[in-house]
Amino acid sequence: MSNEKYAHQFKTMDDLRAIIKEFEGALARPTRNWSHPTLYRKRDVQEGDKLVQGVRKKDWLLSEDEKWVLPHNQMGLSFSSHWQHLKGVYKMKQKHNSGSPIHVYWVLEQADLPPGLKFESDHQKKGHYLLTVTEKILVHQLVAKLRWVADRMSVIKDAGENL
Repeated sequence: MSNEKYAHQFKTMDDLRAIIKEFEGALARPTRNWSHPTLYRKRDVQEGDKLVQGVRKKDWLLSEDEKWVLPHNQMGLSFSSHWQHLKGVYKMKQKHNSGSPIHVYWVLEQADLPPGLKFESDHQKKGHYLLTVTEKILVHQLVAKLRWVADRMSVIKDAGENL
């Protein structure tokens, strides 16, 4: 069996939308231009949000000393699994980052993940998934795993025209 369709590079959201129907499981994440797809910098968060080594504290269950990330199936990095959810998140990012292009990074839900990470559907928001930790790990280990995931994500640059 040929893997040709899996090596295809998508140029527009329409291309991705068609293939998602086939795969049923692509997860997307809009990110501001010059920002990392899985980690944050101060410019990427609202005032008052705390960052720990590029990880937004409110996304993860951290130990009291903020050295460990504890497993929780409803806390993690946000991803969209449906177009309506993705459009809503995109519009919110666009509003807070006026003038800056927003790129959409995506990965298949069934993609290989580093040990200790897992995609979980959000029990409260349809179309929302979380990349969660399944075991207690040090924050710097999570950062390394998130970089690993980011290196394997595909991107559609300046996706606004196609949403």
